[in-house]
Amino acid sequence: MEGLQNESKNTPKNKIEIKDVNFDYIDKKSKYEALKDINLSIKEGEFICILGASGCGKSTLLSLLAGLNKAKSGEILVDGNPVKGPGTDRAVVFQQYSLFPWLTVKGNVLFGIKQSGRKLGRKEREKLAEKYVESVGLSGAINRYPSQLSGGMKQRVAVARALALESDILLLDEPFGAIDPRLRLELQELVSKLCTENHKTVVFITHDIDEAILLADRVVVMEPGRIKNIIKVRLSHPRIREELSGTDEYEKLHRQLISAFYDQVEEQIDAGVAL
Repeated sequence: MEGLQNESKNTPKNKIEIKDVNFDYIDKKSKYEALKDINLSIKEGEFICILGASGCGKSTLLSLLAGLNKAKSGEILVDGNPVKGPGTDRAVVFQQYSLFPWLTVKGNVLFGIKQSGRKLGRKEREKLAEKYVESVGLSGAINRYPSQLSGGMKQRVAVARALALESDILLLDEPFGAIDPRLRLELQELVSKLCTENHKTVVFITHDIDEAILLADRVVVMEPGRIKNIIKVRLSHPRIREELSGTDEYEKLHRQLISAFYDQVEEQIDAGVAL
């Protein structure tokens, strides 16, 4: 009995609970069922990748988690409390950088800190901003403006600003989709490292199978409007792609995900759904 009690104490609690969620897009002429009967529990400190083709509803689900849209029915709970709108308990990074062009790198990160509502003095805020700018490797560009940065550097700033909120939950919607492959790999490994070190609960949207294997504790594979499969990734962190590639576990996961992913892509094509 004592062993069971200790195991229970060590089991992470559910940080996010998605219960029977449905969502429709409605315009004057038609209604489109974007999500149907979505159920998913996410543990504290867990890194979840939601994998699927365009149009399957993965970004819609993230928008509900962020509080940017409201479910038609069902509920989303964070720490047992219903999500009623955006909040500083959930930091969001989108594919587009959404930086303020009139603020420097440091200024953009400071904005995130101010948004958190923490009562910090000016020097404390600046020190914290510098810490997060350094964490994404941009100390040398701290006083530059977005127009002076490359795409990869801008996305690093967006990640630093989200981390600076110091919220427990990080929501990322294909944040590296528009970045070249070399920088993409660097940012994937950076986000994995920072989120592990800071014990973040992460929901990461992607259509890239290798990205999902590199980052996730579990991969949620979506077909149009539904969760098709959930696959556990039994690989320790940190993960280096060169070390993973070719291993038995990696190849097994890759086959599983390719099968699940391309089955639903073919179903979408057969159904005439735009990809």
